[in-house]
Amino acid sequence: MAILVTVKGAGFIRDIRLDTGRIHEGYPFDLPVVAWLARSPGLEVSPAVTFLVGENGSGKSTLVEAVAVACGFNAEGGSQSFQFATRASESRLADHLVVGWGLRKPRTGYFLRAESYYNVATEIERLDEIGPVPLLPSYGGVSPHERSHGESFLDLVTHRFGPQGLYILDEPEAALSVRGCMAVLARIADLVRQGSQFVIATHSPILLALPGATILQLDGEGIAPVVYDESLPVTLTRDFLAAPDRYLRHLLAEGL
Repeated sequence: MAILVTVKGAGFIRDIRLDTGRIHEGYPFDLPVVAWLARSPGLEVSPAVTFLVGENGSGKSTLVEAVAVACGFNAEGGSQSFQFATRASESRLADHLVVGWGLRKPRTGYFLRAESYYNVATEIERLDEIGPVPLLPSYGGVSPHERSHGESFLDLVTHRFGPQGLYILDEPEAALSVRGCMAVLARIADLVRQGSQFVIATHSPILLALPGATILQLDGEGIAPVVYDESLPVTLTRDFLAAPDRYLRHLLAEGL
């Protein structure tokens, strides 16, 4: 019997398209995913969960970052009220994206970027010290710097993420154990039932198993929807686990 995650209400983001009148040469406009956006009418976004998958360098993190910035989030992560900048490394893509919004507005939101969450944690501590209202209770009452990377991620999605929120996540599994990925999957399902919307770049077969999610695969041709069993993280992981020796003979041949 299939398990379905019931979506409450329509999503906040309906679609994303590229303003083709303003594109330039070079990175990030030479990425296949951006070229695909340039020749397409736009990318439809699920009202519940949209996963972006693909090899390293396919452009999924670049696209997710650009979507987050175009939605008003800080490029390094955090809520829309976070305005700090440790080092400006984001691409110019956000300036050329057009976000199609639905009728509903999110009550809250967050951009989680695994590679820069340390910087976000530092900003959380700073705001907790200087702000009129303590900030740490929204993160479980403990500074993320005093928790392991994975624990701080779980604190974030458990305590800071709430109903009717827009959440954009870039490889959240980077700090999580297998059990941690399962916990995040369950929390995402709960929040979707409470009217939240997610856009997630991931390599995790566990997160991709969320029932009812849309999976978009990025490759040299652009973007195409795939089912769970045909997504790259799932097929490669299954093949490896089914016959690790076969893969290891090939991968380690030079060292044998």
